[in-house]
Amino acid sequence: MRTRLLRLPKLSPMARREALIFYLCISPWIIGFLVFLAYPVFRSLFLAFHHYRIGHAPVWNGLDNFRHMADDPLFSKSFGVTLEYVIGSVPGSNIIALGIAMLLAQKIRGVGVWRTIYFLPSVVSIVAISVLWSYVFNPQYGIVNNLLDMIGIKGPGWYTSETWAMPTIVLISWWMVGTQIIIYLAGLKGIPQEYYEAVEVDGGGPWSKFRHITIPLLSPVIFFNMVMGFIGAFQVFDAAWILGSGSGRPNNATLTYMLNLYKQAFEFGNLGYASALAWVLFVVIMGLTALVLRSSALWVYYETEKK
Repeated sequence: MRTRLLRLPKLSPMARREALIFYLCISPWIIGFLVFLAYPVFRSLFLAFHHYRIGHAPVWNGLDNFRHMADDPLFSKSFGVTLEYVIGSVPGSNIIALGIAMLLAQKIRGVGVWRTIYFLPSVVSIVAISVLWSYVFNPQYGIVNNLLDMIGIKGPGWYTSETWAMPTIVLISWWMVGTQIIIYLAGLKGIPQEYYEAVEVDGGGPWSKFRHITIPLLSPVIFFNMVMGFIGAFQVFDAAWILGSGSGRPNNATLTYMLNLYKQAFEFGNLGYASALAWVLFVVIMGLTALVLRSSALWVYYETEKK
């Protein structure tokens, strides 16, 4: 019994022309993806198993780069510093963003102006913001310490202090929550007002509305902001670079994982080891994201989902 080959219908000249135009239009994106994303990703995976310095041929060393991390004090230090930032930044920024979004969701005069003001920091360069806050938190002439001196409190060293350096960067991250505010605001606007009215009929107050209506119906938005927050927090670099003067000072208190990766690659010249660090970070972020995704079944509520 002969099997008939599936023959695709021949394209008309017009269809072929449209297909050609289509591929020509998307070719810049395809070329950019292959050259600036796909190739660097696979190249870094290749270099992760090699000893490589710029100007020299890669030398295969197997898993030595990954074994070296166990004995590298900078690896453990940078990972601990980054974890400290993640723990302080992600929950705090989401709580602040949700609180501000709930205020901006109210029907008050000039609310559009306030929404613009709160979103503006998100469109400003993180480098400019870090420089600005370096003056605000300057231990000698900064605004914060001057205000504390006026009420008789001696301000800390902030980013020049080993104890306060990372909390300073966390505080700066709490100020840049404009994107989260907009997302939370969109989620709040999507909650039907009838649900709040039903709570009022049952005698519930603001806390009951928040606990039984706002949080459950906003949980998908909270979930999204948490996942994106974790992914971004593990890659913190700019603020640590500016406030730590690119060296992780004081005493590596601002040496985040990405800053250590940068120093290993472009200051110490260990590009193979830096590539291995990048892939370890990728695995950590993927594992944490998978864990959050698995936990979503316990606390994320989708109104249209059938249980």
